[in-house]
Amino acid sequence: MNTIDSYIFLRKQILVMIGLSLIPGLGYIFLGWINNVAAPALIWYTLNLVVSFGGYRLYKEYHPGRMNTLETKQWYARVSTFFLLSFSLWTLIFVLYVTEERGHLNYIAIFTQIGASVVAATILASDKRLFIATLLFLLIPMAIFFALIGEFYGYILSIFSLVLLGVLFYAANSSYTLLEKSRFQATHDYLTGLFNRRYFISFLEQKVRNLLYYEQYSFMMLLDLDHFKTINDSLGHDIGDRLLQVVSSRIQQQIGEDELLARLGGDEFVIVSHEMDNREEALNAAMVLAKTLLSVLKETFIIDTHHLYISASIGVDVIDYNSTSAHHIIKEADIAMYEVKEQGRNGIILFNDALAKRVETHLQIERHLHIALQNREISLAYQPQFNKDEKVIGCEVLARWRNTTLGRVPPSKFIPVAEQTGLIIELGNYILEESFKTFASWSEKGVVLEQFSINISVRQLFHGTFVEEVERLTQKLLTPELIDKLVFEITETVLVNDIERVVDIMQRLAHLNINFSMDDFGTGYSSLSYLKAMPVSELKIDQSFVANLGKGSSDQAMIVTILNMAKIFDLKVVAEGVETEGQLNFLRQNNCHIFQGYYFAKPLTQIDFEHFYTSNNG
Repeated sequence: MNTIDSYIFLRKQILVMIGLSLIPGLGYIFLGWINNVAAPALIWYTLNLVVSFGGYRLYKEYHPGRMNTLETKQWYARVSTFFLLSFSLWTLIFVLYVTEERGHLNYIAIFTQIGASVVAATILASDKRLFIATLLFLLIPMAIFFALIGEFYGYILSIFSLVLLGVLFYAANSSYTLLEKSRFQATHDYLTGLFNRRYFISFLEQKVRNLLYYEQYSFMMLLDLDHFKTINDSLGHDIGDRLLQVVSSRIQQQIGEDELLARLGGDEFVIVSHEMDNREEALNAAMVLAKTLLSVLKETFIIDTHHLYISASIGVDVIDYNSTSAHHIIKEADIAMYEVKEQGRNGIILFNDALAKRVETHLQIERHLHIALQNREISLAYQPQFNKDEKVIGCEVLARWRNTTLGRVPPSKFIPVAEQTGLIIELGNYILEESFKTFASWSEKGVVLEQFSINISVRQLFHGTFVEEVERLTQKLLTPELIDKLVFEITETVLVNDIERVVDIMQRLAHLNINFSMDDFGTGYSSLSYLKAMPVSELKIDQSFVANLGKGSSDQAMIVTILNMAKIFDLKVVAEGVETEGQLNFLRQNNCHIFQGYYFAKPLTQIDFEHFYTSNNG
């Protein structure tokens, strides 16, 4: 596959060839004129002018931004023809004058033929097919001529001509090999042999210009292997590297000759298609290829003695004449690919306006969230928790954010952004400190609670200084009696991480007398072995099960199962999202311990909670 750089280099040689044809050609006309044999030279020079004019038109015609793949290939074929014709004309002048002894034109013909051969080996060194054909056209006729002299010296000169052919071929081939090696190293990935990110960006920028000029369509596909890091960590990088090589080979077998495959780095691959006439054609082609790749990559990989099973997440973006830049297109495909990751991996998502809007919202939230604490935009709300007698016995701390630009931003929007950006550490520490101050203040005011629950994110839990920060804040702000009432709520998603590390952190916190609640229980990854290993004292039934009570037997069965499981493990159970009396009665009848939800009260400010507690428990 020729690269853009090779086409540009070959284009420059057109002018060199025209100059080396027309200027020395005048010498033949002059020598022919003074020796009364100018007619052949004039005919030859006229042909040269015609061919050179065609070459100049080819030079002017090449515009990378205005030529699609097919047109570029056609241009290259015509350029190849131009060079072959130009050097063939030098062979023609050699044939016309090699027997002409007047003015020693025969010697000049031999010399110019040798010179043309050197020129061919020099300016065509970047194209092996061209310089081989050209050298044969130039030197084989000269070797034949010498052999036909019939004298001993003629045979010697014929052999020397063939030797010269070999030397020039060696020189040109050496230059070609060096150029190809340098070009390959600059444009290809060393491990897989695919095009690298540097070349891909250049290629895609060119593709965007082509699509703009012709108002055509193409697609870009970003493919990332799922859980590849696990293979590297468990089996070593050697196995991981060999897997990448086999993966790249499988992908290469599925794409067309006019489609480009590159490795962006790590386990990320990208594919760009050829040009198409409409968006639907590009989209259909993309989805067919993506589904094929998903299927092919799920087939077993055998590396040494290891049978490996992987999948891929694929983001697709249709490129059209409205696309702005290569980096923007990559970003869109990357967004689509990470959306697949968010939805569980092993899938395909097409970048679209809805996804773009969601990402823009994400970026706005991220931008404003950076200064939310500084501007004191984050506040805390407290949702009361009730026992079976509907008395307030605890609360769950909830974060609230109101921004002057975005308005009220729900936790379901800004907490995930805080998680992804690392802002959750600063935000989490702020929530801990402010809620501890509130808890201590309530105790002094006679608001006596049995438990005080705070949500802890996965990233916050795993932060290196989290345990030390909790210890510092509890010792600074809370009495031992209040510490005993603290409950850290963690979601089941924490269990997809290193379970041994999770248990170790929880045990260290348990030594500080912190209690734990498993939030959203029943929706994720919990198992009996996890419950037995972790110092959990409470399960929290996810509100989705509570909301569907009375609508389906499966949710009722799930709640009953959770309650029975909690009884076996001697755990308290909190039901969240209680909104109706029927839900409350069902939960009571099945021995649920604690309840929270809009049926009792919405989340309250610190002062409102104090009044609510007094009126409810007074």
